[in-house]
Amino acid sequence: MRRFCVLAFALFLLTVACTETFVPPALPTPALALVTLPANPTATATPFHPAEDTALLATLSPLSPVPASFLEATATPFQPNLFDPNAILPTAGTPVSFDVPSSAPDPATPLTDYETVTFLLLGSDQRKPNQKYFRTDILIIAALRPKNRQVSLISIPRDLYVYIPTVGMDRINAAYEYGIMYRYPGGGRSLLSDTILYNLGVRIDHIAIVDFDGFRKIVDTLGGIEVPVACPYTDWRLISPDLNPNDPNNWHLYTVQPGLVYMDGDLALWYARSRSKSSDFDRARRSQEVLRALYRRIRSPDVFGKIPELYGALQSSVNTDLGLQDLLHLMPLALQMTNADIRSYYIGRGYVSAWTTPKGAYVLRPNREAIQALLEQALAPRTATPQTPKIKVEIRNGTPNEDWEHLAAERLNYAGYETTLAPADRRDYERTLLYDLTAVPDPVRLAALLNLLGLSSEAVRWNPAQGEVSYLLILGSDYKPCFHPTNLNP
Repeated sequence: MRRFCVLAFALFLLTVACTETFVPPALPTPALALVTLPANPTATATPFHPAEDTALLATLSPLSPVPASFLEATATPFQPNLFDPNAILPTAGTPVSFDVPSSAPDPATPLTDYETVTFLLLGSDQRKPNQKYFRTDILIIAALRPKNRQVSLISIPRDLYVYIPTVGMDRINAAYEYGIMYRYPGGGRSLLSDTILYNLGVRIDHIAIVDFDGFRKIVDTLGGIEVPVACPYTDWRLISPDLNPNDPNNWHLYTVQPGLVYMDGDLALWYARSRSKSSDFDRARRSQEVLRALYRRIRSPDVFGKIPELYGALQSSVNTDLGLQDLLHLMPLALQMTNADIRSYYIGRGYVSAWTTPKGAYVLRPNREAIQALLEQALAPRTATPQTPKIKVEIRNGTPNEDWEHLAAERLNYAGYETTLAPADRRDYERTLLYDLTAVPDPVRLAALLNLLGLSSEAVRWNPAQGEVSYLLILGSDYKPCFHPTNLNP
């Protein structure tokens, strides 16, 4: 039973936590109010880094009753330490063919092999439970390579101008709606999947959609999440989610400061989806930050006692073609992976150019060669070998700024480094120091690490030591926590 939580949530954590944001009406100057949220407004007992699997399983507490239908579906004993990647790998099917007009761009080169399982994670602008037509304004491809135990999250901008089979050129966020409207075989899911395959060369195996209220409910059931916010963020926010969003007086400017910020469902939804004062590109970054925070949270031992509530929330909130057995096959992998195994990629400003169509619509024209290179990198296997092992960095916070070690860890995790946290001997370091603990320094790897952290070579100290840790990072007051994952090269 406990397996279902991590597994089902392994789906949800990679299921979109955000949707199209409401842009509030212009506010009169006297109504403006600036509210600043400090980092760590409430304490939490949940550690930043997940427990080891053995420790995790040893601390599981007895569970309360769950729905009978679930118990019947999981009557077969489950071995949490076993993982068969072949059980979830897709099988080769008939190649998709399209009847394409001569005016359409050529189809993209197929990029997905059958060692990869892809999940398309969608957030819609659906406002009502039974709303038939809606657009998908958040699109994230989660490409899982189970044999390599790695996931790549790829954010697609909603305004990407693409060829939609049987429809023509339009924004990619309209494909799902057209599929329903024009009764495309397989509906909106199939047309959006075919659109992504045609334009990006990525096969879509599974799709999942989540709504506003469901996301809030799940985060609140978890007891909230802690999001490492590296850069301050300010945007319009409803003073209370119960207020009328069409009343300008119900909005205020809200700021989240850097730190490990506790967020309930409403704040997490706002942080992931707001874009009134930023952009769709920046929203993609924050969406992935929330997904990664969800992943850390669901691996916490205390979450297992919340399984019955989570089970109900998932059933009512996540619309997916994944079955229970699919989720059960995925669960052991979810337990074994860390945030360093989840890499983030973005089709951002450098991969598109703004353009206005003859009909006056604002769109983003893709740089197809640049996007293909990005996708090839995201979909390629990354396997640690004795020659190229995973690099572990220990981080100590030598500053009076709370939680900066978590921000540095997130920065390194984005680039694929494993991290461990330890207390510093003191909290008044003026300068940040990077100790190279390897027996033989690697100048190329060291330069890459310095560039990632925004440090100069003056920060380096060489101190060979035995152990699994390759580098020791001691943060000083000169450390700048703000970074943008879109600028990293995983």
